[in-house]
Amino acid sequence: MQKVLSGKVAIITGANQGFGLEVARKYVLAGADVMLCARNTALLRDAQDDLVKLAETDQKIFAKAADVSVEYDVQALVSETISQLGGCDILVNNAGIYGPKGEIEEVDWSEWIKAIEINVYGSILMCRAILPHFKAQGYGKIIQLSGGGATNPIPRISAYAVSKAAIVRFAETLAEEVRGTGIDVNAIAPGALNTRMLDEVLEAGPEKVGQDFYERSLKQKESGGIPLSRGADLALFLASSASDGITGKLISAVWDDWEHWPEHRDELSTSDVYTLRRITGRDRGFAWGDK
Repeated sequence: MQKVLSGKVAIITGANQGFGLEVARKYVLAGADVMLCARNTALLRDAQDDLVKLAETDQKIFAKAADVSVEYDVQALVSETISQLGGCDILVNNAGIYGPKGEIEEVDWSEWIKAIEINVYGSILMCRAILPHFKAQGYGKIIQLSGGGATNPIPRISAYAVSKAAIVRFAETLAEEVRGTGIDVNAIAPGALNTRMLDEVLEAGPEKVGQDFYERSLKQKESGGIPLSRGADLALFLASSASDGITGKLISAVWDDWEHWPEHRDELSTSDVYTLRRITGRDRGFAWGDK
């Protein structure tokens, strides 16, 4: 792999397994120094050990247990990254959970709130903590994990759906706030992944997640789902200089031809394509709905 991230430092949250760990592997192979973050310390150390084996002798692979929904943990994580790795250039907000499964009036309310705290507040806290550093150096890449919940309703998994829509709109808004500062902010949808979150859905069963969603998940499990590497390749592209100037977009790793987007930077920067927008009647050919 080309060392397109040589000399760069990345923080990756939720990096002890699944998609976050796959992104970390791509980044290490591309030459980056990385700070891994997750709540499960044992899995985090295992992930660190695996990545050290892939790294060159001069690369730094650090790991720090942290809960991104806790402001103190976030501040400590960013501070230690800058002091131990000499700075930071890339933030990947991957940490996330499904939250409770079931109809909204029946789920545990405290679990519902916790999902919002991790998925939404956690990403926003990480951005708040790293932005002063990015602004001071005039450069930064923020990569936000989204998913199907941002663009489609997911009955019985409402906290996840709400959080993913909210965080995409935050990424769009933040991209506008920092436009012209050298900081790019994008959200990615990696596709239907076979990770622990899929296993959670199958364990919950159709009575909690609904028969249709359960059956789709079962088929995904059997088919193997979308390879983790596809979304991780997109995360690598967005962390590299190849994506400079592409910002404020929700990008599908599977369906969008993002590899060729650098050829269309001007069109992308002046259009609302690949963003969350309301569908009007005229968009669907209905003459009766709009003035």
